[in-house]
Amino acid sequence: MKSPAVPALHPASDADAPDWPESFVQRYRAAGYWGERTFAEALAAQAARTPRRIALCEGDRQLTYAGLLDRCRRLAAGLRHHGLRAGDNVVVHLPNGIAFVEVCFALFQLGVRPVLALPAHRQHEIEGFCRFAEASAYLTAERLDDFDPRPLARCLLESGACPRAFVVGEAEAPLQALAPLYDAPPLEDCVPEAADIACFQLSGGTTGTPKLIPRRHREYLYNATASARLCGLDEQTVYLAGLPMAHNFTLCCPGVVGTLLSGGRVVVAPRPDPDSCFPLIARERVSHVALVPPLAMLWLDAQAERQADLSSLRLLQVGGSRLGSSAAQRVLPVLGCRLQQVLGMAEGLLCYTRLDDPPDVVLHTQGRPLCADDEVRVVDDDGQPVADGEVGELQVRGPYTIRGYYRLPAHNATAFTADGFYRTGDRVRRSADGYLVVEGRDKDQINRGGEKVAAEEVENLLIDHPQVHDATVVAMPDPLLGERTCAFVIPRDPPPSSLALKRYLHDRGLAAFKVPDRIELVPAFPQTGIGKISKKALREQLRRGLEARP
Repeated sequence: MKSPAVPALHPASDADAPDWPESFVQRYRAAGYWGERTFAEALAAQAARTPRRIALCEGDRQLTYAGLLDRCRRLAAGLRHHGLRAGDNVVVHLPNGIAFVEVCFALFQLGVRPVLALPAHRQHEIEGFCRFAEASAYLTAERLDDFDPRPLARCLLESGACPRAFVVGEAEAPLQALAPLYDAPPLEDCVPEAADIACFQLSGGTTGTPKLIPRRHREYLYNATASARLCGLDEQTVYLAGLPMAHNFTLCCPGVVGTLLSGGRVVVAPRPDPDSCFPLIARERVSHVALVPPLAMLWLDAQAERQADLSSLRLLQVGGSRLGSSAAQRVLPVLGCRLQQVLGMAEGLLCYTRLDDPPDVVLHTQGRPLCADDEVRVVDDDGQPVADGEVGELQVRGPYTIRGYYRLPAHNATAFTADGFYRTGDRVRRSADGYLVVEGRDKDQINRGGEKVAAEEVENLLIDHPQVHDATVVAMPDPLLGERTCAFVIPRDPPPSSLALKRYLHDRGLAAFKVPDRIELVPAFPQTGIGKISKKALREQLRRGLEARP
């Protein structure tokens, strides 16, 4: 198969994806944070060190580092033959699997930038990503759990949202099956440079505008490799990928990439639930896993009943939102492994509790920044710094925190300060030694007639109740107060009454205005694509219920 010549890479301009100012570029290079390698070059270097070591396991299939590198290079050549060029954007919509890793590293080698959609995304989001990014292709699988995305792919082609669609699995024209592309001779040249955009993560925001987060090779590699060192990853690490691989937490914190670049082994789980993961942990002797709090609590309850063989587990990372201290205290006695709390965001900043931190720090904080040059400030509503121990908005800049979203200059003007700090929207307090405690999000503050209620404070108290499995608090509209509070509670048996829960909160010393006006017992919460609670869906459910009243 003869491949056409590849034109020179034309990376996005600063107007498309703001870069770091030159003074910061020089500073981060001099400090050793940024190098000249790309993701594809880093994988090639690791494959040269450990060619016969197993890199990936999916079901009964195993792939060595040498085999992975060869397949990535063949796929890169095949994709280039089918018209993909450096600087193109491609929406990647794949489930967890070896194919996901091969696709990403093939695109990295070509300088083609994957827009990393989550498996739970559907037509509205995918078409929005394709049009906004002017995608050159949509790349998906024949199945995403119980969803067949191939009709969606055909709609994208028919509507002109993108010109090509590739499928892992069976496909008929106009869709192109990916398997034949691996027949190409391997492409060894790496097209992009370290300063170029490697991929786009997706903002977790709730607005209708897709916000693409440009992650560049040099800084995102630092994100993954520095995290791997801090978390103690090495050639003996066996990392279970249960959360979606496309998500920042699972991909690079340290995740799949951090494990591979440490010479470890990645075990693919189709889903992050105990039924899927516990047998894999026992069979593959998994040592590291990452979860969001609702899943961590599900694992804790499941293991308390089952007593599965989890003896190989060394570290459970929990991030995405704050893990309540009562659940955190159960990790070591129930799962038998160390807990690491993580505060992270796809835009950059990562905070970790350290492996040698005392229990009180691990149980009650979300860690401190990964890098000595992470600049963190906590400010009040006027943008003025608050004292240590006081709650304020977290703002950050540093060697792996972006300087702007892709093609959103107006939004960037408000999301970033004039001096380049990212306004995270997280409300935190900082200890004197730099550890952060998350107190919620700006949007999670409920304004109840002028009284501010921090949803997370109430949630943590509810979760401490012995008859409560999980709880989340959201605002519901009110004509008199503007907003009232509603707590959704997943109960344990026997379920508590709403009155009993309100009395419990009063007895715990919670101010009367913070006690939820309404408590709903529910069997489960709606979730986002990564398994976090979708408060947006709960607020919409409340709004519809109130509008339906006579």
